Amino acid sequence: MKNLPLKISLFALTLFIGFGVFAQDFQGKAYYMSKTTMDLGEWGGREMTPEQKKRIEARMKNFLEKEYILTFNKTESIYKEDEKLEAPGAGGRGFGGFGSSMTGGPKYKNVKEKEVIQDQEFFGKQFLIKDELKDLEWKMGTETKQIGAYTCFKATATKAVDAFDFRSMRRRGGRDNNEETKKEKDSTKNDNDPMSEVEIPKSIEVIAWYTPQIPINQGPDDFWGLPGLILEVNADRTTILCTKIVLNPEDKENIEKPEKGKEVTQAEYNDIITKKMEEMREMYGGRNRGRRN
Repeated sequence: MKNLPLKISLFALTLFIGFGVFAQDFQGKAYYMSKTTMDLGEWGGREMTPEQKKRIEARMKNFLEKEYILTFNKTESIYKEDEKLEAPGAGGRGFGGFGSSMTGGPKYKNVKEKEVIQDQEFFGKQFLIKDELKDLEWKMGTETKQIGAYTCFKATATKAVDAFDFRSMRRRGGRDNNEETKKEKDSTKNDNDPMSEVEIPKSIEVIAWYTPQIPINQGPDDFWGLPGLILEVNADRTTILCTKIVLNPEDKENIEKPEKGKEVTQAEYNDIITKKMEEMREMYGGRNRGRRN
């Protein structure tokens, strides 16, 4: 508590400096690295040889570790993957047609109009997922840390998880199954439905680090709403870290809303995924029945 007045003064100073620097119209770019961890032990990895694990981890790396660019001004931003040319056989997308539904295209946010638009391809069809930008109830802290040249403050929130967010997927029952959990798992398991073994928590705890030195309430992916650009996010198994910031670049980029695709809400898009999974279950089940006969 002794350092609390000092931290408050630092916050006020950086906020004042930030507003002085960005009083006029400006644009910036923030470069992020995103990494999601996956425990292969939950998915049968304990039965694999070390060589098999290494091969699978190499194939999954391009899917679980990505780089993004957030282009922003005072009210709008576009967040998109900084795509690299993959080596042959790298398998970056993975998971067949569901890979594209998990990774997504550019995401547009307008914090003034409370609007979010996700460019999304799913099984060869293009969608525009348009919805209201959801608020996060941030709890502001006084803890600070340095990220590059920027002093960052800590904030925490509880975030609802989308029903098909692969980053929080777990095998039902997890690694530490007790007898009751195993019975529950067996009762819900469906050999024709691989998703019957998967569960996603309804909410996760999020830790964000933001800098008032860049006084805009933007951030990577779904995260926003703090009095400064969010430079780091720790959300369940995913960490998003800013590695580079360019303010007022010489070649400015137009921040435009994605326009191509069928307009749907997030709930409608989830229904589309659910129906497609049901179709695939029927096809998969039919093939299995044919083999048994």
